[in-house]
Amino acid sequence: MVGPVNVASCPIGPGYPCFIIAEAGVNHNGDLGLAQRMIDVAVKAGADAVKFQAYKAEKLVTQDAPKAEYQVRATDGSESQLDMLRRLEVSPEGQRILMDYCRRKGIIFLSTPFDEDSADVLERLEIPAFKIPSGEVTNLPFLAYVAKKGRPMILSTGMASLGEVEMAVHTIEAAGNRGMILLHCVSNYPADPNDVNLRAIKTMARAFRLPIGYSDHTLGIEVPIVSVALGACVLEKHFTLDRTLPGPDHQASAEPDELAAMVAGIRKIESALGHGRKVPAASEAATAAVARKSLVAARPIRAGTRLTEELMTIKRPGTGLPPSLRASLVGRMTKCDIPADALLSLDMLA
Repeated sequence: MVGPVNVASCPIGPGYPCFIIAEAGVNHNGDLGLAQRMIDVAVKAGADAVKFQAYKAEKLVTQDAPKAEYQVRATDGSESQLDMLRRLEVSPEGQRILMDYCRRKGIIFLSTPFDEDSADVLERLEIPAFKIPSGEVTNLPFLAYVAKKGRPMILSTGMASLGEVEMAVHTIEAAGNRGMILLHCVSNYPADPNDVNLRAIKTMARAFRLPIGYSDHTLGIEVPIVSVALGACVLEKHFTLDRTLPGPDHQASAEPDELAAMVAGIRKIESALGHGRKVPAASEAATAAVARKSLVAARPIRAGTRLTEELMTIKRPGTGLPPSLRASLVGRMTKCDIPADALLSLDMLA
């Protein structure tokens, strides 16, 4: 495994806290005021970064490009994808306003470019990393273009086979960029947990020896929390102020209380994962003294008696000699009278 990838001074990789991205996406509905309220929610939830999207609709889709099925279900079916995207566009100036707001609020600003011009806009804003969407995994010219900018790249891999991910990785590396993080992803909105296949996180880690994360599209917070237990170094989750708002992604997004609960759950899981060495926790010492057992005199024993197994029994508490020493005490001579039920100790024996 290569070393961590640093995004705005945050090291990302195995052994470091999971980097949590609150994905605002287009859930601001084209309203910068709503976008700023979303940033406030991400800050309050404890996310490391909040992410938006950067594109020019005319450069992203053709006039006749259809909407995805989930977009048709969630929006006006008579509206074209192009018109929908126009409504949800954030201008270069809007990107700057949101980045400045994030700086004031103390959270990392990220934005996903969908075309070369938008990548240039984000580069001029000195964005700390490029988050590349799953739809661009096979767009090798675009990957090379962004990679040459030399900033870390976080690449979602929804809809992709391992071979397609390998081609993307090779393209980015060939462009001289090794600051790469891959996100396992299932590109359905919402994604069925039966399709999520979280074990692919470990498969990708073995295959590419890069930091691997997970971009979640399931409903609820259980799946993203479990992904961290399986090794996800980055977790990305769509969120909204209200799932009933109009727009393509609100229905498959977490609401503010869910986002906060997810972040808290991830931090609790990270704490519980620990260091991996099998040693007693310091907090167990008091319990061990009560719950473990010791060697005890089975009946009164006179001084000068040679110990036999029959003269010893095993009882709580665990503050005396451990039962594992019983065989080694057989044949030892007692130096003093020992009352029944007394814990045996080495200073009682010759």
